Amino acid sequence: MLAINFSDIFKSKFLEKFSAFSLGDTLLTLAVAFLMGLFILFVYKKTFSGVVYSPSFGLSLLGLTLISTFVILAVTSNVVLSLGMVGALSIVRFRSAIKEPLDIVYLFWSIAVGIVLGAGMIPLAIVGSALLGIMLLSFSALRGKSGSTYLLVFRCEHEQAEQQMMQLVHQQAKKCSVKAKTVTACGVELTLEVSLKQDDTAFVNRLLEIDGAQQANLVSYKGDYGA
Repeated sequence: MLAINFSDIFKSKFLEKFSAFSLGDTLLTLAVAFLMGLFILFVYKKTFSGVVYSPSFGLSLLGLTLISTFVILAVTSNVVLSLGMVGALSIVRFRSAIKEPLDIVYLFWSIAVGIVLGAGMIPLAIVGSALLGIMLLSFSALRGKSGSTYLLVFRCEHEQAEQQMMQLVHQQAKKCSVKAKTVTACGVELTLEVSLKQDDTAFVNRLLEIDGAQQANLVSYKGDYGA
């Protein structure tokens, strides 16, 4: 009988795992993950509607796709490793605040693509990402055609000036709704949500030409805050 010690068992198990590892399949999967990450980044740039675009967040989408891919590749090859990976990831806490609600969609999209690619279902990742990308781009285009939305805040001395300013706003806006109105001894302050017929903000200058007008501010509004 041949004596088999622990080192022989370890070497045999190591060689079995190494032989099961396919370098070509791994490189192909990671290459597809890189291309899918670029596609997610492209869609994110095209559909971004926040105030300031963050290049670091866009790059994190690409990195998250690659990371989740090779993590799943490792997990699917070893049950013991999968249990250890679950335990390691359970202690991770993310403190970064998500400023835009739509950013959550892209984070889960990147993770989902990495999981699907790591599981070897490349056609599912490609078809699913294509459909999701087309949907997001379509909704972004429709939102762009609906016109720009702004918050208009103006102050005036008396009610007559308020009526004249409101009349001018209604002429330039296809939709106008009052968000807040403050009346003091010094005058009236109005906050309006307006959707302009055209992206022409020159009418704000004409508001101050009205007798009794004091101040007018126009701020871009995305509809994700305030009520």
